[in-house]
Amino acid sequence: MLPIPAWLPVLLGFLQAVGPLSTDMYLPAFPAMEASLHAQPGSAQITLGSWILGISAGQLIQGALADRFGRRSPLLVGTLIYTIGSIACALSGSIGIMSVWRFVAATGASASMVIPRAVVRDIAHGHDQARLMSRLILILGAAPILAPTLGGLVLQWSSWRGIFWINAGYGLLALLAAALKLPDTLPVADRMPLHPITMLHRYAHIFAERSFLTHALMMSFYTFALFAYLGGSPTVFIDHYHFSPTQYALAFGGIAAVYIVASQLNMKLVRRWDIDGTLSRVSSCYLILAAIMLLFAIIDVPAWAFMIVLAMTHCINGFLSPTATVGALRHHAARAGSASALMGTLQFFVGASGGFIVGWLTNGTAVPMAGLMACGAVAAKIADLCRPREDHGTVPPGREKALTALETSV
Repeated sequence: MLPIPAWLPVLLGFLQAVGPLSTDMYLPAFPAMEASLHAQPGSAQITLGSWILGISAGQLIQGALADRFGRRSPLLVGTLIYTIGSIACALSGSIGIMSVWRFVAATGASASMVIPRAVVRDIAHGHDQARLMSRLILILGAAPILAPTLGGLVLQWSSWRGIFWINAGYGLLALLAAALKLPDTLPVADRMPLHPITMLHRYAHIFAERSFLTHALMMSFYTFALFAYLGGSPTVFIDHYHFSPTQYALAFGGIAAVYIVASQLNMKLVRRWDIDGTLSRVSSCYLILAAIMLLFAIIDVPAWAFMIVLAMTHCINGFLSPTATVGALRHHAARAGSASALMGTLQFFVGASGGFIVGWLTNGTAVPMAGLMACGAVAAKIADLCRPREDHGTVPPGREKALTALETSV
């Protein structure tokens, strides 16, 4: 059996980072964009909405394309579209025009969000697949942490347009890296038709498959909790616990680092308990910690106590995310692109609602954030109890051909 190249997770993580970098890097530039383009305050949010809409629709489209034409061609075309869209954003003269190009760039960027997971499913199984997903989390997890800070630094020496030029440069590097190093890992014999009715039937079949749905829902509910944290943490840290902006940044970065480190230790648990055992145990731990955190929020414990429990919940999430992804894709070798796309879309819609709801419920305390995180933990545990317990050791069809293609690309 051929080994998986050590450079592969680095490349796939680099490709997947396109999405979070482009989402978060330009957030500090909203006021400058509005002033430069003579737009109303708050109108820059429209560009973020069009980006999110493009990502949502684009994932379903890119998943079907990846199962029909293989992994390589849709990824290259999508990354090229993202690069062109980013250049157009840098040259835009109004919020409306930029919103259109942000949508275009997002549909292209969605290829790099969907296809790397499908490549992992093509070439790995069981423990190897969990290990690769964990390494992707390491690179992917750093992107949303660094992006706003990088965007703020760019604004120190350039205008907001410089951020989009950097996005375009990143897209060009990703395009070159994929073109030079990444062959197609989906055998021609395993490719699926692209007829619209067939596509709808394929997505319906994947969605109805119990293992996919329960694992994807676990991921989605944990993402719901994560977005509740992202949306609620400024109020909790700065307004309630009176952190300075610097202290908030340090706390935010520290908690994110805990999540990333945990994702890298995930394989130790998977080797000991296997994938199903890991998910069962750590989802129970997450539920207990979320309940304790909600209790701490209600009784209003000191900041240090609340922070410890919050960091522990993110540690557990680092174990859960890559493992649940493996479970969702395990029965969908040839349909891994469609399954990855459907999982990403479901994860986004369920997860992003956590950020919106916490904004509506904000009351100056930690209770709304902790309560929504606890709700996500309960829902995820219910999904865990509904999961089928199966053998993860089956080698996916075409794995040896895919690994041979990777080996000859070096």
